Amino acid sequence: IPKFSLKGGHKGRARQYTSPEEIDAQLQAEEQKAREEEEQEEGGDGAAGDPKKEKKSLDSDESEDEDDDYQQKRKGVEGLIDIENPNRVAQTTKKVTQLDLDGPKELSRREREEIEKQKAKERYMKMHLAGKTEQAKADLARLAIIRKQREEAARKKEEERKAKDDATLSGKRMQSLSLNK
Repeated sequence: IPKFSLKGGHKGRARQYTSPEEIDAQLQAEEQKAREEEEQEEGGDGAAGDPKKEKKSLDSDESEDEDDDYQQKRKGVEGLIDIENPNRVAQTTKKVTQLDLDGPKELSRREREEIEKQKAKERYMKMHLAGKTEQAKADLARLAIIRKQREEAARKKEEERKAKDDATLSGKRMQSLSLNK
């Protein structure tokens, strides 16, 4: 399939097609580069392990090389300008085998704030139940006043009841005395 360049979107310009020979040359150069990298990796790693596993790792390395080639091809002027931004982080994709699931999970800011909020609420409730917070002190003072008022009201009722009983008893005695005459 002949590739064509889409540079320049003007209608009247002729498209520039790459010849099949150029495509073959590019493919051979990529394969050669992949072979050289494989040889370097094999020389550094040693010859231990199953040949099937090595074959699988080589296949995965080739797919990584293709990704690297894709990242190297930059659009426009980016390829000409060397960017030295220390804050720029290149995105790296991790494989499932590289993921660290056993390590401690870092919480997001919202999750951390939510946990801190819950802990603060629990601490406040403990202090409140112990009567050490201002609100708890105010509540206890209010309860003490209410208890005193209720005790006074109960004492007054008892006195009124005793007075009423005394009055009814003395009234009955008077009646019984007047009847006895």
